[in-house]
Amino acid sequence: MAELVNVAVDAMGGDNAPEEVVRGAVEAVSEDKRVKVFLVGRETVLKEELSRYTYDSDRLEIVHASEVIETGEPPVMAIRTKKDSSIVKCMNMVKEGACDAMVSAGSTGAVLVGGQVIVGRIRGVERPPLAPIIPNINGVSLLLDCGANVDARPSQLLQFAKMGSIYMESVIGVKNPKVGLVNIGVEEEKGNALTKETYPLLQNCPEINFIGNVEARDIPLGGADVLVCEAFAGNIVLKMLEGVSSALVTKIKAGMMTSLRSKIGALLVKPALKSTLKDFSTEAYGGAPLLGLNGLVVKTHGSSKAIEIRHSILQCIAFKEQKINEKIREQIVLGD
Repeated sequence: MAELVNVAVDAMGGDNAPEEVVRGAVEAVSEDKRVKVFLVGRETVLKEELSRYTYDSDRLEIVHASEVIETGEPPVMAIRTKKDSSIVKCMNMVKEGACDAMVSAGSTGAVLVGGQVIVGRIRGVERPPLAPIIPNINGVSLLLDCGANVDARPSQLLQFAKMGSIYMESVIGVKNPKVGLVNIGVEEEKGNALTKETYPLLQNCPEINFIGNVEARDIPLGGADVLVCEAFAGNIVLKMLEGVSSALVTKIKAGMMTSLRSKIGALLVKPALKSTLKDFSTEAYGGAPLLGLNGLVVKTHGSSKAIEIRHSILQCIAFKEQKINEKIREQIVLGD
């Protein structure tokens, strides 16, 4: 029997915890027998939630944590003082090797701080980037960084490109992924000091398939498989895409209800529209990995429902089986 992939799940983090987190965990162990989940949080609360489900108790356990780090708390102080919080306990389980990965929909700041302070960086990795999957008309792209490093150096963006290429090829299955540098124009000389200094580093890196600069308008069109930028630009790109998608769906739904004719038309196009909108949903790809750590840390949306929790847990299987950290170590440490 293959070795189980052990995943610690912060059962108390997120807007819909613990109900949706527990449900997602149950669905994950039911869907794939290769994973074992440790639900970390207040034991009495989690036992009550689990009593609603039938599941394999050998692959779903509760680990008690008496404290919860709230979203508004200062991350560094929270990590230092709340040693018995669900996030810190998850991090320590990964650090100690009891778990291969952790998943949290809780405080982004606490997850980022805990990942670096507790789990720790792979030797040679300068800064771990937060790397969400974003949909485009051809499939998906990996955007890194989107939240961990607002100020970054060219050498760090080069590492983002290398790690992102490894993840896209090994986990998502995109062969020889195209790497683009997010910029305000496609010309090599465009951009600020950071992008101008980063461009030649990417251009002269044999380990990646660099295609040049990518403008924001080309991102939804599948301009590149791996999108490299510092977190300030990356977060703006991510939030803008989410906002535009939400606004379009709202306007389309409202437009379909304006008259009897439009309502009849809505009934006819509903199956095709539903399928199209599903393609632009990130739920099926799970959360954003914090790449370059000694263990996998996955951050999901604070508003995550069970489906995203489930996929966030299941994506940890491919991460371990494809030996992503080993590949990062080989390329970052030996390749530089």
